[in-house]
Amino acid sequence: MELRHLRYFVAVANERNFTRAAERLNIAQPPLSRQVRQLEEELGVDLFDREARPIRLTEAGRLLYEQAVQVLAGVDRIREVLRDQAGKGRKRFVIGFVGSTLYGLLPEVIRRFRECAARSDVSVIELSTIEQIAALKDGRIDAGFGRLRFEDAAIRRIVLAEEPLVAVMPIDHPLAGGGPVHLEALLGEPLIVYPRPARPSYADQVLGIFHDLGLQPRIVREVREVQTAIGLVAAHVGFSIVPASVQRMKRDDVAYVPIVDSPAHSPIMMIHRAGDVSPELGQLVAISEALYAGHGQASIDR
Repeated sequence: MELRHLRYFVAVANERNFTRAAERLNIAQPPLSRQVRQLEEELGVDLFDREARPIRLTEAGRLLYEQAVQVLAGVDRIREVLRDQAGKGRKRFVIGFVGSTLYGLLPEVIRRFRECAARSDVSVIELSTIEQIAALKDGRIDAGFGRLRFEDAAIRRIVLAEEPLVAVMPIDHPLAGGGPVHLEALLGEPLIVYPRPARPSYADQVLGIFHDLGLQPRIVREVREVQTAIGLVAAHVGFSIVPASVQRMKRDDVAYVPIVDSPAHSPIMMIHRAGDVSPELGQLVAISEALYAGHGQASIDR
């Protein structure tokens, strides 16, 4: 199936007549009919009721029409964006991030970077750390912000901060108002970790902390994102471990409690391709290190 097949199909569906559709597309009617027939043969369905006057879409045709219109509109938007960028002669700089970094200083980093990199089109995309590594190598992003430690000679990582972790529990939990807690005190309850789809991930960091302390959670439940984890905590499903900055997600039905155990922290790391010396990247590194300096020692890890 090619885009031209979809364009031909949509034109016929809109005109409800092969001859008028061919005139609109500026092609002869027989080739148009052949192209539509080839599409039907490839899909194994009839897209038009040709006995009707004017012709009309079959049920399969209606389903394809809904999807085809969206696909073609998306392709047209891509063309417009690329033409616009080419006309401006502007560079594109793409930043990847894991969701939990948005509760801290990253929004301010991006805001300041946009102001400094006024001659570049700056965009952001949510990706797990593992996805960011692949995207950096493929050239799909220029920098990333994540939490997962890894070893890769092609990627340079900068530890911006070691963020403390806190336990999230229902507001009426017996330990909610008694000061910092030991993780061992929570072992009898289900531990809710996230994210589920991408592994290794922050979930493995949390489980690693328990392992380093010689502890084993009785039940572990995996969910897709931090908002889901906190919502389930509020529903008394269990407890969760989140970065301290997530406390900005204020809720009146959960409590964020400091953790006594010393390994309870998560790094915030900026990553980029090793050897990349672009001025824009240099600006982003400088802004990130300056902002995070007061919230944890910034240091080059690799």
